Order: sequence, then C-alpha cells, then structure tokens
Amino acid sequence: MSLLDTLGSILGGGNAPEGGGQQALIATALEFINNEPGGLNGLIQRFQQNGAGDIINSWVGTGENQPIAADTLHNVLGSETVANMAAKAGVEPSAVTGLLSQVLPHVVNAATPNGEVPADGKIDAGGLSGALGTLGTLAGLFGGNKNA
Repeated sequence: MSLLDTLGSILGGGNAPEGGGQQALIATALEFINNEPGGLNGLIQRFQQNGAGDIINSWVGTGENQPIAADTLHNVLGSETVANMAAKAGVEPSAVTGLLSQVLPHVVNAATPNGEVPADGKIDAGGLSGALGTLGTLAGLFGGNKNA
C-alpha cells in the first residue's frame, strides 16, 4: 500500500469522491516539505517562527501528537503557500489546511522515528508507507470528519 493510499484510508477518503483530491493534496504537501529549504528541518523552523513550535515538536518527539487547528496551520504556512498547494492539487484552498491539519502530524511523526529528523530533512514517501500503515486503526476517527 502506498503512502497516499494509507493516508487516504486513514482519512476515510478511499471511497469518497474527493479521495483523488486528497491524495493529490497529500502528494503536494510531501513535495512542499521536501522542497522547503532544509526539508523537514525548514518546516520545523517555519512552525517555530510562527508560534507553533511546541506543536510540531510533539510530532517529532516520541510522545503524543498535539493537534493543530486549520487556522493555525494556515498562519504557519501562509496564504500564498496554501493557495499554491490548492492549485497544484486541484482542490479548494479552504480544504488544504483542514485536511493537512489531520494528516501532517502523522506524516511528520512517521518521518521522525525515535524523535530524530532525517539528516537531509527529506521525507521518503516510500519509506513512510510502512510506518503509516500502523495508523490504519485510526481510520474510524477520521472517517466522518474528512472536511474538518
């Protein structure tokens, strides 16, 4: 199962008409992280500079992941980034931060085993699919909340 399939099943998007848009958005988000100066390290800096350092640190750490509100994520990423991601993924800008607020904690957590960011800061989508497979049990939590 690919990373996109795994995340789609976590969000309950596998059977939803917007599932393709969700997968495109997730792929766009992974590309964004890897293209960020410093990769995941750059994203962590962006969170820290915008007052959400504690949140992303919880995703990197080995403890429980703190949730992030869609509005907070929008503030961290910025309107231009959100609009660019939406255009690239073919979804409405309002859907970007709602979906990413659910997915990004799991992606960052899976990309940082043992609380360590990869040396190059890059997220390997292929390597994440196995790690994220364990999150399949969360599908029920997100199934009714795809557009939150």
